[in-house]
Amino acid sequence: MTRDVQIRRANPGDFDALGEVLHAAVQEGAGRYTPAQRAAWSPAPRAGGAWAAHLGVQAVWLAETDGRPVGFLTLTPDGYVDLAFILAEAQGRGLFRRLYAALEAEAMQRGLTRLWTHASLHAKSPFETMGFTVIAPETVAVGAETFHRFHMEKRFDG
Repeated sequence: MTRDVQIRRANPGDFDALGEVLHAAVQEGAGRYTPAQRAAWSPAPRAGGAWAAHLGVQAVWLAETDGRPVGFLTLTPDGYVDLAFILAEAQGRGLFRRLYAALEAEAMQRGLTRLWTHASLHAKSPFETMGFTVIAPETVAVGAETFHRFHMEKRFDG
């Protein structure tokens, strides 16, 4: 993989590839989860109409190298950072920071005073690095599996 990574807004033609990124990130990079948890979280790549509708109402930024998506973040109109996934092979190169900078710039432009998310065990530290604080730890069920995550937020001085 080259070091030349581009950050850009995603379009609907990218959405199925982002479903592949999500699936691969969960299956290969979420080291704090068991195989059963990974299978419950992402049994297959997301694609198709329901996935496109989910992403279509959000602002989506993707990181790509050699024309191939390697990570993405999404933002809902009310300031929820819904999805944040980076391929294992691309982690540790500052992609989360770069994607988040683009997301936060738009949040500020929109006049949002708060961003919030539900961060996985794996995502908690990167969000903390960006200034998010834990509001509460949570446990959620997906199928027969339970997951620990964190309700986090970042407020902007206004």
